[in-house]
Amino acid sequence: MPASAQRIFIVSGPGGVGKGTIVRALVERDPRLWLSRSWTTRERRPGEAADAYVFATTVEFEQRIERGGFLEWTNFLGNYYGTPTPDPTPGRDPVLEIEVDGARQVKTLHPDATLIFVLPPSREEQARRLRGRGDPDDKIDQRVRKAEEEEPVGRALADYVVVNDDLGRTVDEMVSIIHACRLRD
Repeated sequence: MPASAQRIFIVSGPGGVGKGTIVRALVERDPRLWLSRSWTTRERRPGEAADAYVFATTVEFEQRIERGGFLEWTNFLGNYYGTPTPDPTPGRDPVLEIEVDGARQVKTLHPDATLIFVLPPSREEQARRLRGRGDPDDKIDQRVRKAEEEEPVGRALADYVVVNDDLGRTVDEMVSIIHACRLRD
């Protein structure tokens, strides 16, 4: 890959593994990364930042699908989620924080993208994190069951698998992975 070309970095994993927290830390530490802000039709969680996603109506989302405005999109537990087609930013690599189905779509379109699959240290810790961010019990149960289905798929797609058992160590490991990928380009 030429030095001027962008490398796409994908951070994927089940809900509650800390993808959002990890990606924010990566973008803060690496000025060559920029976060592609995902769209969703789900309601904003209590205390969630207004810019965590582009919160859209179902109609807005479906219109964007029809116009081909997403790199990937999925319907996950009754809500749409999608990554808008990125506009190239010279000298910066997009990092996508997406679910497993979206990661599969991006890897199909861009097989050279680097997929880092993040896992929780345990299902109990995943449920605790989901509860801590305000998810209702029925959604927690759905997400934990979904994680059990997603894990083998994510592992098979992944270029790297990281267990987020310590945030600082996880971010350090991912910074090292990103640096190593760029050195190979």
